[in-house]
Amino acid sequence: MLFQIETSGATAEQAIALFWRHFEGDPEGREYADAIVRGVHEKLAEIDACIVQSSSNWRIERMARVDRNLLRLGAWELQMKADVPRAVILDEAVELAKSFGAEDSGAFVNGVLNQIADKLGRKDDSPKADSENKKEKP
Repeated sequence: MLFQIETSGATAEQAIALFWRHFEGDPEGREYADAIVRGVHEKLAEIDACIVQSSSNWRIERMARVDRNLLRLGAWELQMKADVPRAVILDEAVELAKSFGAEDSGAFVNGVLNQIADKLGRKDDSPKADSENKKEKP
């Protein structure tokens, strides 16, 4: 949907309506996807500034569209979804970049999102790490 907004000039609401008219989704996933699209659309300038600050020598308009929109998605989640672990956000964005981007998109998206997460103070707070730490303590 983010890609569609950028390429067609559609509003967030138009992109959301058109997407769900053609694709099915579970209610929970649909609600989350809609929130991301609306959130990125509302905070686009702020998110793009964050991406530019975290990417060395890259202007936002020079980034590949797939990479740019995955970075927007990941940056929004890092900023707004404290309940989603950093590692999950990065892993999902990197996997999407590997699937839909260029050969080096996964590494690029991972590097930029890691910088953003560090600047935001997001730690790797995965449940696995928490359970391992609890096991070690008497």
